[in-house]
Amino acid sequence: MDNLKIQLEPACISACRQLPSQLEFMEQALQHQVDIYAASEDNDIVIDTAPTGTGKTQAGLNVLLHNPQRNAIYIAPTNALIDQQTKTAQEFVRKANLPHLVKAASAKEVNLWPDDRVGKRSGEKIYNVLREPATIFPECGGGRPLLLVTNPDIFYYATFFAYNKLDRDNIASEFYSSFSTVIFDEFHLYNAKQLVSLFFYLALSKEFGYFQHNRKIVLLTATPEPACEEALNVLGKNGVRIYRTDSKNQIKNLLPSQTQVNLEIRKQPEKDQLITEIVAEVVRRLREFPDENGAVILDGKDTLGRISDRLRDRGFADFCGRITGDTPKEERPQAAQKQVILATSTVDVGFNFERDNPPPRQNLDWLIFSTRDRFAFWQRIGRVGRVLGKTQTDIASGAIAYLPDRAWEEGIAQLDCNGGRNSLTEMLASLDCMKRPFLEIYWRSEAFLEIAKPLLELEILLEKLPEASLVSQLYQTLQIVLGGKRDWSSYRQRMKVLQGAENVAKSTIKQIQKEWKYIKGGQNCVISFMQANYPEDWEEIRSGRSAIESIEEKICKHQKVAEEFKEYATILKTSYAPLFKFRESLFENIKIYDPHNFLLDEVGETNLDPIHLLRYFEFDSDERGIVLTDRATETYGLKFALQVPDLEEFANNYLCKLYAFKNCTIERTIDNCVRPTALISQLSPPLMPGVIVKEHRKNSWAILKLRKQGVECYSITVTDIFGAEKEYKFFPSLSGILAIASAGIALKCPDNQEFWVI
Repeated sequence: MDNLKIQLEPACISACRQLPSQLEFMEQALQHQVDIYAASEDNDIVIDTAPTGTGKTQAGLNVLLHNPQRNAIYIAPTNALIDQQTKTAQEFVRKANLPHLVKAASAKEVNLWPDDRVGKRSGEKIYNVLREPATIFPECGGGRPLLLVTNPDIFYYATFFAYNKLDRDNIASEFYSSFSTVIFDEFHLYNAKQLVSLFFYLALSKEFGYFQHNRKIVLLTATPEPACEEALNVLGKNGVRIYRTDSKNQIKNLLPSQTQVNLEIRKQPEKDQLITEIVAEVVRRLREFPDENGAVILDGKDTLGRISDRLRDRGFADFCGRITGDTPKEERPQAAQKQVILATSTVDVGFNFERDNPPPRQNLDWLIFSTRDRFAFWQRIGRVGRVLGKTQTDIASGAIAYLPDRAWEEGIAQLDCNGGRNSLTEMLASLDCMKRPFLEIYWRSEAFLEIAKPLLELEILLEKLPEASLVSQLYQTLQIVLGGKRDWSSYRQRMKVLQGAENVAKSTIKQIQKEWKYIKGGQNCVISFMQANYPEDWEEIRSGRSAIESIEEKICKHQKVAEEFKEYATILKTSYAPLFKFRESLFENIKIYDPHNFLLDEVGETNLDPIHLLRYFEFDSDERGIVLTDRATETYGLKFALQVPDLEEFANNYLCKLYAFKNCTIERTIDNCVRPTALISQLSPPLMPGVIVKEHRKNSWAILKLRKQGVECYSITVTDIFGAEKEYKFFPSLSGILAIASAGIALKCPDNQEFWVI
């Protein structure tokens, strides 16, 4: 039997009956909120893993009380949550009588700060606000500390020296030293790459002595990643004082926090069947339970949009509101009041389904959702039946969860349906298909270069200072925590090559020929250039039979050589570019106009991933830009096309190699036949980073496995000027690159160095 039915027993959480005097302003508090406050006095890092919807934000803010006169930062995972948590923090500091001025700092907010007072560049603005908040916020006069509420993107770019070169040293220095309280909210949402920045900051706080100056770091999540917990344990064994609470062992003064949930687990069918099932279920519930509120949360935005269309066509438009990443901020409150909310992962964190006229029972009576891993499962099931603070707490909720087919292949049918939450927890933890892939392999691969970037910048800043030795100490700590066997000197050298490539790539040919010796990292890039393009000449230099100056002279005297050098540097820089971005995406989002409500409930503009646009919509362009004209009748396939001078030369030199390919375009297909698409050239960057591999008997299993894990790879047709062509597989993303490396496929870097996976 595919469908499983299980009752999840009601959940409770412990209340604190006697608040410490410092927290009396709260009037009422949960025990974990008090525990976090108390533990943070004697610990460097405190971790709160209480269930979703039980006040972890408040627990984190309580830690501010230990540093009441000093700056703090709250890192919320989404911009929507920045607004919400800013209001929460403002209310908190008012009640707690703290002096902090709370300010939101999303990219949009920073852009609105006046140029004439804090500068034009975003990094310059943030730095100046941190250095002297009263410059733009007069109410900060008199030395009031600042509580900055921002997103992980800004935190990453600040701490990893990724802002404009005029600002990056200043802003990194401020982010390293300014904040005495640092709160990472919902940090389970960070993928392996994003966790690198978090652990870098934790390790830096230890090695640079900030914990000794009373820095407190708070990590909030309901679903911690095991590998992340293991890394934190390692940090604890190396001298960082860490405290955890999950509230599970607290059994006194229990308050109801979630109702019983009658859960049905279904195998996720094909898209059309899924849409039909969900539409029928929503209609049935609206008719049979007209007073109940529900929600549908899916990962597939197009699937959700088509469900919205069907419900609208059947006359239920007034009952349903959509909340996705495309929904403008000002439209969300209206959508949130509808009886049925159709949503994507946008509502997974911080969205409480609150209503203007809240019922005495739970705000959400039923929920239908899909899930890719067990973390998302527990996050989403935690949305339904919340009753903390409600007067009516004994009405059961309902839920339908769609899990991938593989869950049945791996034995979910053996679930003890009488075992409640514990039984389900154990079963989901045992299923490989419900785990999040690639976490640890990222930390132990060539991707460790990501850490080398801020380390190298720090090394340069601290050169000849007594603190210079802290850089190698920091690297060693990161190596212990995250793994990896290469020493710092090898990563430093690799990073200098990339730094040189970046600087050469943005120089003109004239500058390269005349001033190249003054280009930072230029000589390292020349050596890499020789190794990649002229290995025999490089061997002459390496053996001492020739001098590198002879090559440098050629670059200066011959324009073609300089052009070749610049092209190589550009390709090298672009190949590694995904490594130094916080979020992984092949293309930048583009602005589209939606006059037919395919994505939005109200006519208007939104930003959209070009991959989603190409797969699911027909579109055109006019004076409003790209305009959605219809949903695609059939979902388009995508493939790539690459033109090369010689197919044999390509196969010999560029397969299984991290590279940035020019003359590479994306195409739409139906039944593997290419369909001409307007505006396609506007959606293709001049260089496409990724790895192309030949699928054969020995690696086809690995490619199939990666597809099941959700790693995107595409067919790519490579043609040469002689008309020969061949089909390969293209992995365009960093995750894909790491995945195929972890599957045992040997890779090369652009300069023919080994792509390390340990």
